[in-house]
Amino acid sequence: MAIILKEIPAKKSALKEFVNFSTELYKDNEYFVPALVMDELNTLTPGGNPAFDFCESVYFMAYDDTTGKPVGRIAGIINNVTNEKYNERHVRFGFIDFIDDIEVSKALMEAVEDWGRKKGMDTIVGPLGFTDMDPEGMLVEGYDQLGTMATIYNYPYYPQHIEKLGFEKEIDWVEFKIKVPETIPEKMSRIADIIRKKYNLSTPKYTSAKKLIADYGDAIFKLINEAYDPLYGYSPLTQKQIDHYIKMYVPILRLENVCLITEESGELIGVGITLPSMSKALQKSRGRMFPFGWWHMIKALRGKNDIVDLMLVAIKPEYQSKGVNALLFTELIPAFIGNGYDFAESNPELEVNQKVQSQWQYFDTTQHKRRRAFKKSI
Repeated sequence: MAIILKEIPAKKSALKEFVNFSTELYKDNEYFVPALVMDELNTLTPGGNPAFDFCESVYFMAYDDTTGKPVGRIAGIINNVTNEKYNERHVRFGFIDFIDDIEVSKALMEAVEDWGRKKGMDTIVGPLGFTDMDPEGMLVEGYDQLGTMATIYNYPYYPQHIEKLGFEKEIDWVEFKIKVPETIPEKMSRIADIIRKKYNLSTPKYTSAKKLIADYGDAIFKLINEAYDPLYGYSPLTQKQIDHYIKMYVPILRLENVCLITEESGELIGVGITLPSMSKALQKSRGRMFPFGWWHMIKALRGKNDIVDLMLVAIKPEYQSKGVNALLFTELIPAFIGNGYDFAESNPELEVNQKVQSQWQYFDTTQHKRRRAFKKSI
């Protein structure tokens, strides 16, 4: 295939075809979950994403020279904060999709590699986003499993192309499907009681998102920064990003699906944020809020839903491996049962993060997906 490669300006009007390409490529796939179009446009443009304070990006689309039809897309991203933090010169590739033609994937990847070299980078890694708040990792197992709002879905030929292009494994994430138990597991309940008394911990409840934001909005994301800082490639959230995500996400939460754990002083030491699965709603709406996408979203958030996504779990480092996770889930399980959830999706966890994976020992779980970041010297 003769290919034309075009650089796409970082403007919402120009990026609409870029964002919509994946939805068209996967329109007949029952497992693919499209991104919310307006969110992805915001992520990719400086006016909508505060990560541009420390990131640079470039976007390319590939077209069939004969038909003019789009056949692939890719983003190149340089996160200057993580490069400085880890003393690296990495260019990231992300938001990548392509038809099953090695010439297309090669052209896309070479475009980002060339851009990275011109910027002084020596290694390309991905798929990664601007920060860890974006989907990351290419699916390498679990192609017959429904995706989630927070993850990437891709065809099995993607990693085959990446490996043919000279990339090697950098790191894997694993995901678990967790059966919601009919009651709180007895051992977990005992540990939770011991931990609550030993450290004099509380689990404050909220019925007002406005009050939650006022009391703990900042603290939630600062705790996430502290807990996630040692993890692979973590890019600490700035105050501007924290304000952005508070405004974007907290108002839509079902507050019974949120657990906060505090010390006697009121300091936040643990948080679990979960959300009813948006996967089927996003499929029905094809990632669009209008004309009727908003209705599917509201039904998923407020109506009957059999899956709950575990979006964020963070425990203050000095409390990790001390049983605090047991307290968190003894608070959340009754809400899960009451809301009729049958299963929970863990979302990606680093395969080397045994602290996180150990918390599933109390449940009936299946490790049903695996995703990978790849790396190559340029």
